[in-house]
Amino acid sequence: MAEVKVPELAESISEGSIAQWLKQPGDHVEKGEYVLELETDKVNVEIISDYTGTLSEHLAEEGDTVQVGQAIAIVDENGSAAAAPKAEAPKVEEAKAEPAKTEQAAPAKEAPKAEAKEASSTQQVIASPAARKLAREKGIDLTQVPVADPLGRVRVQDVEAASNAPAAPAAAPKQAPAAKKAAAPVEVNDDRIEVVKMTRRRQTIAKRLVQVQSEAAMLTTFNEVDLSAVMELRSRHKDSFVKTNDVKLGFMSFFTKAVIGALKKYPLLNAEIQGDHILKKNFYDIGVAVSTDEGLVVPVVRDADRKSFAEIEKNISDLAVKARNNKLGLSDLSGGTFTITNGGTFGSLLSTPILNAPQVGILGMHTIKTRPIAVGDQIENRPMMYLALSYDHRIVDGKEAVGFLVAIKDMLEDPEQLLLQG
Repeated sequence: MAEVKVPELAESISEGSIAQWLKQPGDHVEKGEYVLELETDKVNVEIISDYTGTLSEHLAEEGDTVQVGQAIAIVDENGSAAAAPKAEAPKVEEAKAEPAKTEQAAPAKEAPKAEAKEASSTQQVIASPAARKLAREKGIDLTQVPVADPLGRVRVQDVEAASNAPAAPAAAPKQAPAAKKAAAPVEVNDDRIEVVKMTRRRQTIAKRLVQVQSEAAMLTTFNEVDLSAVMELRSRHKDSFVKTNDVKLGFMSFFTKAVIGALKKYPLLNAEIQGDHILKKNFYDIGVAVSTDEGLVVPVVRDADRKSFAEIEKNISDLAVKARNNKLGLSDLSGGTFTITNGGTFGSLLSTPILNAPQVGILGMHTIKTRPIAVGDQIENRPMMYLALSYDHRIVDGKEAVGFLVAIKDMLEDPEQLLLQG
């Protein structure tokens, strides 16, 4: 008998919910074949079997919460799904004649099931895959490893240091909890009310939105930008841009470049708070909020400062398609130093975006409206957009926040600056 376990997915993911079993007990599975779909806080991932044989039983049900490293199914490497029904049919008479033998054999099946439900006591620890592997090889409990990383992550050097430390008195072994069962459905005595269980992702979104508002000193400042120059530039170059790069020249590349230029001037908006430390990030991984049927996700454009307008547009377009097709990987969502969200695609005129923790800044774009604007002594109709910057006042003061937004406004109203500063 072999166990199918929840693999290590990413440092920030320690558990998930079983969304759907793709293989049922009695089904034949090949090594590398998908057996279930696991829903995590960020993406849905399909878990494979590392063994060939017959899936003999599920150790957790759909909707259950399971931990990284936990056994979730048993594969009988000596079994055959096709042969199993045929072997049982002719033995019906024999089974009736020997009921005692059958009853004696039944309890033996419980042993592997009980063993399979045991999970490592290190499941909740955030550690690199290399550190987890080394800890397993040395028999070290990751929960007992002192860490030096300000983020609390266990690294290889921490495990090595712990292995060289004097041995501590052995503690009584703990039995890891089994899979958490899905909560009982809410009962409502009214036919007009439909009860729908939130997906794991929606639960996570709800929890984090409340958490960031209770932990961060969040404040929002506003400005407006005249997009006449950007729209004129797009109009002049849109055909040649598509012909050369096979992608449309949208607004997002302009705003991404402007954000990068402003972040270079005001680096604290590209930072992160960890305890009483500030982590200043000297790279620009820009998150772009994408709305999907299952909720908002924020895939990341890596090293956006090193990308051209065309590369940014292609990157954003590819990520948006993957998000809407539920094909985003963990690498597409991890990290991110600053986020841009565009409520204007839905017609929003003005909003106060919520921070994407642990980031300390998020820019909100909105719909473009033609409005009369005073230009010198004249009144002209101009394409205007309201901009909103939400920021964490714990490390970003109002002066920096306002300056950041003004810098974005200035670069967008004079797009040539984007080539120099973005």
